[in-house]
Amino acid sequence: MKGAYEMAHGALDLIQPHEPIWDHCASVGFPAPISNPFPKPVIENRCVNLERNELSEWVEHVTKQLIDDLPDTETHDSLQTGTRMVYGDNSIVPSLLGDHFRPKKSMRRSYFDGNGEELQWSHELGVHQANISEKEGSARSSMSRIDENGLNLITLLLECAVAISVDNLGEAHRMLLELTQMASPYGPSSAERVVAYFSKAMGSRVINSWLGICSPLINHKSVHSSFQVFNNVSPFIKFAHFTSNQAILEAFQRRDCVHIIDLDIMQGLQWPALFHILATRIEGPPQVRMTGMGSSMEVLVETGKQLSNFARRLGLPFEFHPIAKKFGEIDVSMVPLRRGETLAVHWLQHSLYDATGPDWKTLRLLEALAPRVITLVEQDISHGGSFLDRFVGSLHYYSTLFDSLGAYLPCDDPGRHRIEHCLLYREINNILAIGGPARSGEDKFRHWRSELAKSSFMQLAMSGNSMAQAQLILNMFPPAHGYNLVQGDGTLRLGWKDTSLFTASAWTSRASR
Repeated sequence: MKGAYEMAHGALDLIQPHEPIWDHCASVGFPAPISNPFPKPVIENRCVNLERNELSEWVEHVTKQLIDDLPDTETHDSLQTGTRMVYGDNSIVPSLLGDHFRPKKSMRRSYFDGNGEELQWSHELGVHQANISEKEGSARSSMSRIDENGLNLITLLLECAVAISVDNLGEAHRMLLELTQMASPYGPSSAERVVAYFSKAMGSRVINSWLGICSPLINHKSVHSSFQVFNNVSPFIKFAHFTSNQAILEAFQRRDCVHIIDLDIMQGLQWPALFHILATRIEGPPQVRMTGMGSSMEVLVETGKQLSNFARRLGLPFEFHPIAKKFGEIDVSMVPLRRGETLAVHWLQHSLYDATGPDWKTLRLLEALAPRVITLVEQDISHGGSFLDRFVGSLHYYSTLFDSLGAYLPCDDPGRHRIEHCLLYREINNILAIGGPARSGEDKFRHWRSELAKSSFMQLAMSGNSMAQAQLILNMFPPAHGYNLVQGDGTLRLGWKDTSLFTASAWTSRASR
């Protein structure tokens, strides 16, 4: 049975070309930040010998074309006249693609130390040169490998998304009722589970549109405990924590007074490993202050107590300052800065809720603070653009995440269901039912890296030690699980098979230099 990722992109391919664990955090097998430099390792390319998904090349292209080719008017008549229905293999999907573009995946080489070859994800629109019959044969070949039931589910989901995008909510509601009868979050295939959660999120959007409601309800304790489960079964959170810790450690070298601002600290599970290294520095431990941002003062206070107790046992001078507000909704006077201390800002992005507030205000405050280092870990998914843009991008992204869990955990595993229900579904719901400029009144930045580069920040290349950290984490998972690591453009990317899922980068304020 094919995975959710392949099924999602098989349906897209049918769019024809004609158209608390505090005491153990630093010592349970997770690598501590590397304090001493050593030669950069030659990193194994884990993409090699893994099955390549031939349909992944369509994703970014389809996202653009779905948006560009939608009718301008928001009526059902426009939907009927502006899209041509294609019948093939007993499936019906809206055909919105023209035949002048064909996505082409490019492979580029770079070197870690002059020898190692690496793969970088790059999607480009090629010129329309391929023979049409060749393309149709390729589509039929891909179709033959896709489970029919899963493909039907994804196809109906796509039709529903198009209906929602043109405000045909009645038709969308009818299709969603059908989908809820066909797909279960406990289903045996990742495709069925993805469709079930996407259907639920899109149903919330329809109801919210009718009722004029768009505020999320988040149980933060449930989310935080689910993060721990996710951390135990996949490398993604550990990748974010330890690559960022290494970049912060390097920025704090030979600094006596340091200050870390965590823009969404949650339970602070990232920091004990860094504390352990700082406490054992040859030159002696620094004075550490931490400002933790979050929405719940109760959670922040508890996190501060746990971190303070851990630091005390290490003999590390430590202060914690909780701020129960979004970073983009405060001014610089609320951040307790002191003269002479070295400032680091850490931001592990997620899609569970809006953790920071308006992006332009967040950027302005970062510029005012002028930190020595910003460690940024981004999900490779956009929160900006239209509903259909976000839908296609998130279908690509979360199909891959569901498949990665399915490759490691059986379908009846309670931990897997908890991750999918308490984390991934809530992210899907936030992107499709809550987010978007029409609901939030703000269009989010598509990529924070590009915004930082355009402002008063310059990129710091992730070091060989950061790469070694990421590789040690990846080595905890057998190659057969499909995770892969890519270094390039000063960043580190962690993905599953051919899809990049998280990108880590580091930045510094020009003013701090």
